[in-house]
Amino acid sequence: MDWSLVLTSQGIETVIEHVPEGEGWLLLVEERDHERALAAIAAYRRENRGWAWRHRLQWSGLVFHWGALYWCWVMVLWYWASTTLGTGVTAAGVMDSLAVRRGEWWRLFTAISLHADLGHLAANVSTGLLVLGLAMARYGPGWALLASFLAGAGGNLLGLLVRLRPYEGLGASGMVMGGLGLLAVASVALWRRSPHAPREVVTGVLGGGLLFVLIGVDPGSDVVAHAGGFVVGVLEGGLLNLASPRWLKAPQSGRWAGGLAALLAVATWALALGAGAGHLTDPGLGSR
Repeated sequence: MDWSLVLTSQGIETVIEHVPEGEGWLLLVEERDHERALAAIAAYRRENRGWAWRHRLQWSGLVFHWGALYWCWVMVLWYWASTTLGTGVTAAGVMDSLAVRRGEWWRLFTAISLHADLGHLAANVSTGLLVLGLAMARYGPGWALLASFLAGAGGNLLGLLVRLRPYEGLGASGMVMGGLGLLAVASVALWRRSPHAPREVVTGVLGGGLLFVLIGVDPGSDVVAHAGGFVVGVLEGGLLNLASPRWLKAPQSGRWAGGLAALLAVATWALALGAGAGHLTDPGLGSR
């Protein structure tokens, strides 16, 4: 097919034909174009010597992991619980920069599972289902969930470090951007097997960056937390891709990672509710 495109670009008509007797595929040209076609193909091969067009990634055999639906249901149920129990839950878990600086570090995590309204929840859940489903298929559900959750907290931490004025925010977008960062560096696993891998890595990161700009840069959202989640996800994805594929895909390893993510979520919320945070002093929240 590549040769056919090369010859077509030179004005040489071609026909691709499959030979069922085990001969494979043939590229047919007119007899008068035969010598010119051979010369064009030879030039094409010389110019592209050393360029590896295809590489095999260590995938799990899945393109999309429906385990992301469980994450969506957790987000929906917690939104229902937080609105049913009143504003005290939101006040206890929201990303309050003053409270975090006083030592309530768990808000970096608890704010991820809070949402301002149904529209905010629907936007994060719909995008998160796609991004986390793809990331779970690539890295396994446990590792993708843990890495994305930590990336969301990392995005909140970056916002805390960058902003000097007090602010409040909530939302799972930083976690979703972390999942996008994981996908952006999925080709890092090729680095150990191919000298040409940096091309694929750079291409993947640039593609992920363009997607981040498309869905993560909104003047009405917390762009700093989005960017922080994406960058942390890229760094985590690089480390996971350099790890042993057998270790990364081991069921026990994935269960430990998923269990740690669940434990971290439960423990931080236990700390938040136990601290008995008061009502928000400023009702305006920066949604993500």
